[in-house]
Amino acid sequence: MLSLLAGWLLPLPALAEAPPAAASATTFAAVVPGYTLQFPRDFGSHPQFAIEWWYVTGWLTSARRESLGFQITFFRTRPALTESNPSAFAPQQLLIAHCAISDPLHGGLWHDQRVRRAGLGLAEAEQSDTRVWIDDWQLQRQDGRYRAYIAAQDFTLDLRLASTQPPLLNGAGGYSQKGPEPQSASYYYSEPHLRVSGSIGRAAHTDSVSGEAWLDHEWSSHYLDPGASGWDWIGLNLDDGAAVMAFRIRDRSGQSYWSAATVRDPDGRSHSFALDAVEFTAQRRWRSTRTGASYPVSMRVRVGTRQFELEPLLDDQEHDTRLSSGAIYWEGAVTALENQRVVGRGYLELTGYDRALSLR
Repeated sequence: MLSLLAGWLLPLPALAEAPPAAASATTFAAVVPGYTLQFPRDFGSHPQFAIEWWYVTGWLTSARRESLGFQITFFRTRPALTESNPSAFAPQQLLIAHCAISDPLHGGLWHDQRVRRAGLGLAEAEQSDTRVWIDDWQLQRQDGRYRAYIAAQDFTLDLRLASTQPPLLNGAGGYSQKGPEPQSASYYYSEPHLRVSGSIGRAAHTDSVSGEAWLDHEWSSHYLDPGASGWDWIGLNLDDGAAVMAFRIRDRSGQSYWSAATVRDPDGRSHSFALDAVEFTAQRRWRSTRTGASYPVSMRVRVGTRQFELEPLLDDQEHDTRLSSGAIYWEGAVTALENQRVVGRGYLELTGYDRALSLR
């Protein structure tokens, strides 16, 4: 998935594009076509790359029959430092976490964020498999199941997520281009239709919940071309067992600059789509009274011959993460309709609507 890179990646693209400097300067691994993703190794961290994230979004039903959305995101970034820095306190890796519950009765999001340097027993992203944590916030994979635990200031999430499908490789076998330049790319897989159980706590009340989720894992060293201003992304779990991932990257005038999609059929076959086969069209906008940003929260998305109408669980699903990543964005639970019939649920992400992203 296209994750929230705007604030904490400001120094990285310039470094990634620069010619080789002195031997002591930080160098980042490159994303190249032809690499074969290997599991369980690639469930884990890739610290030689500049950026990486594990992104879990989903729909839950509480014991009180509430419909809720949730988001748990862990980011890893490798700062540009001289490799010879001997200090144990030098931030060789930084970890950032965002979490939220989309709650219509609350009228918006319960949300929180954290940022830590890796190491010192405070935060880490392990390489052998998914195990990433900041303090007592964690996402860990073991025996084909994930455990996510978040103890935020105003809410808690304690969830188990079981895989029901193999990883979905996006792009060309997991090599996902984000622009016309080959280096503007990531390694990218998704895990659709995760079966969720557990509990959430809000306002001193805890509910058992169940539902379905989507996990994205991406890593890269040069994510966006300079002409990009933001992106729109969807991950949809369809009721028939199919799955849809699609994104478009917008240019400085707000027009589509690059797009791609991956669709898994109910029988497990996957299809990739690019450029003209993927189209996002705004249907209705919502303006935030906090930031003034206007977001197309109701969206029509065409992937090949299929067309989905996306309607939000609630309009106000704006995230203000200026205390961690520096970004303001909209990330929300949506219902997917096709031919005026509900066919699934998922998440829509909208970035670069408060201002054009500047990654330099």
